[in-house]
Amino acid sequence: MNICLIGESLTSLALAKNLVNKNINVFLFIVKKNNKRSQTRTLGISKKNFDFFNQKILKIKNSIFWKIDQIEILSDNRKDNKILNFGKNNQTLFSMVRYKKIYDLLNENLKKKKKLFKKVIIKDKNFYKKILSKTKYDLIINFEPNNEISKKYFKKNIVKNYNSSAYTTVLKHESINNNKAVQIFTKYGPIAFLPISKTETSVVYSILNQKNNLTENNVIELIREFNLNYKIKSFKKLENYKLNFHTARNYYFKNIMNFGDNLHKIHPVAGQGFNMTLRDIKIFSEIIEDRLNLGLQLDYSIYEEFEKKTKHLNFLFSNGIDFIYEFFKNENIFFTRILKQLNNKEAFKKIFQKYADQGF
Repeated sequence: MNICLIGESLTSLALAKNLVNKNINVFLFIVKKNNKRSQTRTLGISKKNFDFFNQKILKIKNSIFWKIDQIEILSDNRKDNKILNFGKNNQTLFSMVRYKKIYDLLNENLKKKKKLFKKVIIKDKNFYKKILSKTKYDLIINFEPNNEISKKYFKKNIVKNYNSSAYTTVLKHESINNNKAVQIFTKYGPIAFLPISKTETSVVYSILNQKNNLTENNVIELIREFNLNYKIKSFKKLENYKLNFHTARNYYFKNIMNFGDNLHKIHPVAGQGFNMTLRDIKIFSEIIEDRLNLGLQLDYSIYEEFEKKTKHLNFLFSNGIDFIYEFFKNENIFFTRILKQLNNKEAFKKIFQKYADQGF
């Protein structure tokens, strides 16, 4: 059985490894480009997704992840600025991983796999037409957002421009017991402090464009201003990217399916983007396993089943994250007070934690 994956990303590598583990031939087509990966981007992986990754994709080395057991959500414009807090000591809520480390770990592992065939996408106007016409591929899955396949077959999407940019960096600081993530909703946008070791903490600061006449030095000074816990020694390079909301209206066309960010792209306010994708991989993996266990051939009827199981949940989850962002962005004092009251209700917090860990 042969599956073609178009595009090299963390998501395509994770899916490729999951499929290779099932003894399926995977043909991974990549764009030959600068492979320099972000040095400051990090991922928060929920406990349930972390377990799935370890069991069904690749065991993550202890040295490259950091466990978080507490979360605080704060507002910067009130005296009593604590809105919500979650977690107890020694109970892992999620784990932080550097994007580049987990990417490199997957890439190096796949190089050793005989079932993985990596090919370079060439500049040829008939290139994608040739791939789609080849009968040797049981499934074709597209991860590239701007190639001919996406433009021709997957043009209808729900898109929203957040008019914001996310700034990422890593703080080096004095050693502390660093297991608490902090999210602060500021007048510029939400800023998250995400520990990755005793001496390093990742920062993600989403700043509204209308307030974005800020220089890099201004952003660094704002990070210093909202820092509550660290004696900072230095900053890594400040990187930034634009923020958009995107959800697909259709997941597949005939023998092609979109995947990863092509299906859903959300605001990083809750750190759920890669978690959504891992849930998709889990469901897709289970569908394939069911077919293989029954001795059935893999064909694109799988796509319909996958869409039926995931599309409505992904739509609800994506819009839920969007609602959280808009809710806090507009600083609704009345609802903030309600959340502070709910912070004392353990049942509410358990539901919220389950939502973040498992999705719907």
